[in-house]
Amino acid sequence: MKKIISSLLLIGSVFMISCKDSNMKADKAQYSGKDVSGEAFIIRNKDDKSAIVRIQTADKWLLYSGTSIDNIDFSKPVAEGRGSGIFPLNVPDSVRSYFQFVTPEGKAILAERHLPMEGGYNFRDLGGIKTTDGKFVKWGKIFRSDDLHNLTDGDLRYLSSIPLVSIVDFRSPDEIKRSPDKFPSSVSKDYAYSITPGNLLAAKSLANLKEAQMDSAMMDMNRILVTDSACVNRYKDFFTLLQQEKEVPLMFHCSAGKDRTGMGAALILFALGVDENTIIEDYLSSNIYLDGKYAQYIAQNPNLKPLFEVKKEFIQAGIDEIKKEHGTVENYLTNVLGVDIQKFRERYLY
Repeated sequence: MKKIISSLLLIGSVFMISCKDSNMKADKAQYSGKDVSGEAFIIRNKDDKSAIVRIQTADKWLLYSGTSIDNIDFSKPVAEGRGSGIFPLNVPDSVRSYFQFVTPEGKAILAERHLPMEGGYNFRDLGGIKTTDGKFVKWGKIFRSDDLHNLTDGDLRYLSSIPLVSIVDFRSPDEIKRSPDKFPSSVSKDYAYSITPGNLLAAKSLANLKEAQMDSAMMDMNRILVTDSACVNRYKDFFTLLQQEKEVPLMFHCSAGKDRTGMGAALILFALGVDENTIIEDYLSSNIYLDGKYAQYIAQNPNLKPLFEVKKEFIQAGIDEIKKEHGTVENYLTNVLGVDIQKFRERYLY
């Protein structure tokens, strides 16, 4: 009996090892097994677009790459190792790359969340964010950014490699005229869906407000974004585009990419089933990415600093206003913005 038990244990051990080894093999980009999406991060340098991967795991790992989710080369990893560290990646710098991260426990699809725009700041892919039911937002489909006026030729080539198809501009007509967008060659259509609240260029008219009054004004602005009929109609148009396959990949933006764009991103993530805390964390990360963009203006007008940053209470005011009027954000998305949530999730989730 002892020999039989020992044999069974040995077979079980071999089976477990075999299962783990087989999980290290990959032939199609996917999320599977244990959630390892938080164990590896792709980071691009905005100046030279060089790439690194930051690993936070004790396991053995492999990293494969390709220029799209569907053409990742699984014949040879671009990096591999065991344990944590920062590792350089030998991948093209003129095009965007996507990655399959593989460990014995699970697999995850990766790309840089923050796009390395030399002439921009707050450029982000909404991909890779986890939903409450364990799914993930698809990479390379929906992007958010600040203005596109200062993009370099290298930036435009990089965005064309995605390839971006549509651009939605939430800026006012005056903002657009003052700083017209530069478009990647891949873009076939740009939509001027002007939303006037949040126009940073109107800051001078608020110059005499104290910081607490400024915070209150920003909270009011977020309420206006989700209640004013002109603003609501622009977001409705926006979601109409997102529900049309021919318009994607799509980038939406305003001047700073934090208020009008921040609300748009929050509504998208609510529609995809991301939890509210994660949505707010994503919103707050604009403070990181916009660091330096308005430093000179803030130094000259320190009381206007709230206009150039985001705080939880700003976006929370808009979210709470939606809930007060409609019960849930999902009700608002469905009944006011015309979002087919089930189809939206089928389109944009892994």
